[in-house]
Amino acid sequence: MQRSKAEGYIGFCIKAGKLTCGFNAVQTLKKGVYLLLLCSTASANAKKEAEKLRARFRCAMIESCGRPLEDIVGRANCKLAAVRDENLAKAILSVTDDDFRKYSGGNI
Repeated sequence: MQRSKAEGYIGFCIKAGKLTCGFNAVQTLKKGVYLLLLCSTASANAKKEAEKLRARFRCAMIESCGRPLEDIVGRANCKLAAVRDENLAKAILSVTDDDFRKYSGGNI
């Protein structure tokens, strides 16, 4: 299966050590989060928590619609990930396609 450009940039984040996976790990971060990645299979409560984190970090959030986030990042049961590099976050946002949906407020 062909990877999208956004998935390629997420792979760069993993290699650079700039991706934090999991709700608990993301909640422990104090600052430096530029983009949140949310899995479309996350529960309603998880989506509410992700929205709270998005507001706290004042960053963008996108939802993976094509493949589950756990397949993209290679971590089992990963429903949320935080990109901690500003340039990679901008690159991911610039190439989002049908596999990723930008969050624009309201319900996900």
